[in-house]
Amino acid sequence: MNKSELIDAMAKSAGLTKKDTEAALKAFVENVSIALEKGDDVSLIGFGTFSVGVRGERKGRNPKTGETITIAASKSPKFKAGKALKDKVNK
Repeated sequence: MNKSELIDAMAKSAGLTKKDTEAALKAFVENVSIALEKGDDVSLIGFGTFSVGVRGERKGRNPKTGETITIAASKSPKFKAGKALKDKVNK
């Protein structure tokens, strides 16, 4: 399912216009992104939790030259599915 298919399905389920549904989805994504940028977790009971993971600095290898390089530390968004979502998927 892509974004426009998701918007269509959400609009139909909620009885909203596609325009309103798209605005709501955009606001959801923006607010989750802002919370993660601040380092906060976003928990949706029954669905899951969005959080930020930290990767430490590590050594790597340039595949072209074989030279050892240092890969800088970074943060990455993570999602952990909640029990209700896991149960629904494994039904």
